[in-house]
Amino acid sequence: MSLESWLANGWLTRHEASRQEVDDLLVAAAADLLDAQKDISPAWRFAIAYNAALRLCTAALQAAGYRASREQRHYRTIAALPLVIGPEATELADFLDHCRARRHDVTYEALTAVTESEATALIAAVVELDERIRTRLRSRAQESGRA
Repeated sequence: MSLESWLANGWLTRHEASRQEVDDLLVAAAADLLDAQKDISPAWRFAIAYNAALRLCTAALQAAGYRASREQRHYRTIAALPLVIGPEATELADFLDHCRARRHDVTYEALTAVTESEATALIAAVVELDERIRTRLRSRAQESGRA
């Protein structure tokens, strides 16, 4: 599938994000990532790291000219990651989707608590995601002469 086929299916809408809008998402994600590494409970670290991941995925998707439709917004924003930054991000997107479902269960279903290792793994994945997305955005900016 492609972003255009997702658009045709109604899973995405076109969105011409300003550079400031994308930059604001990146700044907020960086702040979330710092907060997620503080000495707080694993559940909060996990939730904050997930929020950072979602902001990063949103920034990448918006920089590509799209926004996830309201239905299943978190799922689609994360699932679009390989379409936006390349198929090498499939494994990372799959892990983030697992974390999305885990966060939902913990937040809304009051199921088991998040472990320290789950929080640490998600934070490490978000650090990787941050690097990949920022690299991709810099590359796009250089290609278009906006560096």
